[in-house]
Amino acid sequence: MTQDPHGPQRGGGRPRLARLPRDERRAQLLAAAQEVFVANGYHGTAMDEIADTARVSKPVLYQHFPSKRELYLALLDAHLAELTSRLIAALGSTTDNKFRVQATMRAYFEFIAKDDQAYRFVFESDLVNDPEVAARLETFNAAYADAIAGVISEDTKLPHIEATLLGRALAGMAQVSARYWLETDGHLDLDVASELIYRLAWRGISRFPKEP
Repeated sequence: MTQDPHGPQRGGGRPRLARLPRDERRAQLLAAAQEVFVANGYHGTAMDEIADTARVSKPVLYQHFPSKRELYLALLDAHLAELTSRLIAALGSTTDNKFRVQATMRAYFEFIAKDDQAYRFVFESDLVNDPEVAARLETFNAAYADAIAGVISEDTKLPHIEATLLGRALAGMAQVSARYWLETDGHLDLDVASELIYRLAWRGISRFPKEP
């Protein structure tokens, strides 16, 4: 009798998980893939190991993701979409620019605090220089900086190109400082860290004159 690939596994290895709805299975596979990618890097990861970590057979894994690259890109797209959503929501959470800066910086730190593996996967992968991956990261960075630039341009009447430069600078500040905070491994409180960066950013950006 043929063994059910979704049922218990015989003869060693991790026991297989019960059958799940497609969306739940996909989420479970993405979580397992992230764990393995962060631990081993893209090039050091094999689909066999992802399947084992997810406790499914390789055929089940390939039903959802035909290749390791497709799985990687799906995970990257999901994380970038979540981070973009968080940052855009923070920008739109108030019309007070001081609190906009505060909310946006905090959103970056909260994304890491929620799932530091997600942040490491997105920004510390050994595939960041791959053209397709780099293009996705640039699209994210450009969209985030452009959203910030829209607020700056409207408030200060600076030309769009100048406002975009400032948006890029603020986005870079958030990203670099958040990465360092992650390296402190809990020795620096999230509230303290995000507040420090918010104050630094606001003291700089608030010096640009507002249009009367």
